[in-house]
Amino acid sequence: MKKLYINTGGFDSIFDNLKENFGGELFISSNEYKLTIKSKWANGNITGVRFEKEMSYLNFDLTFNQDVNLSIESNPFAPVFFAYCEKGTVYHSFGANGTVKYLKKQQSGIMSNSSSINSVLYFESHKHIQFSLVGMPTNSETAKNNFTSQLKNRFTNESGNYLYIGAENPKIGEKLQELKSIPQQGTVRYLLMKSILREVLELEIAQHSYNYLTPFEPILKFAIKQLTEIRKISDINFGAIMTPVLYIKRNLQTKLLRQKYHLELEPFNQKLAS
Repeated sequence: MKKLYINTGGFDSIFDNLKENFGGELFISSNEYKLTIKSKWANGNITGVRFEKEMSYLNFDLTFNQDVNLSIESNPFAPVFFAYCEKGTVYHSFGANGTVKYLKKQQSGIMSNSSSINSVLYFESHKHIQFSLVGMPTNSETAKNNFTSQLKNRFTNESGNYLYIGAENPKIGEKLQELKSIPQQGTVRYLLMKSILREVLELEIAQHSYNYLTPFEPILKFAIKQLTEIRKISDINFGAIMTPVLYIKRNLQTKLLRQKYHLELEPFNQKLAS
């Protein structure tokens, strides 16, 4: 088994660590990173995007050539990580001797770690793995707003270690596929990715709240606002996009009234690690 250690810090440091451990070629364009690996340790790609200091996205598409134990140092900004598995199995524990939990295809996980204990990921050899991570800091100057306060209140606990694993929300799965299919480049691509990932986190908050109805209106308002901003700097015809968004907004308002006494969404059972 190959044992690796990752020091958390800036995005540059993380990708430099990954390159040092796995080898490969690192390409950076604006705020997007791509590490192409073809070495004795693994084959595949690790890609990522950083959105200033407020949010980050990582996607792993790899096949390891031997079992790997990846120990990740706890982050001083206490981020909440949302994990989505598309293929294979990801194993996780708090500390080398902690209880091992696993995330498999079509499952999602939520993890936060503000303790001094490292998070440890385990990967099996010769098994193709695809999963994504969305991270949002909860302990920084840029994180002091209502949105991150909601994340912190719902997905952290006093022990410092929080872990949830459950079935992936289909709406979030659709958003992640939408994220991968963005054809635009440059600033437009950056803003579209940021908008989609923000919607993913809004959906997570909604799904894990006692009141499932109220969070959806802010999602639609945010989407319309972002599309308006993008339209100012793009030649794309957004009429075909804005029309269905507004249509969905009107229909959702009607649907919410019908669902007032017949709520369709069901809360998932949460598993906490402390």
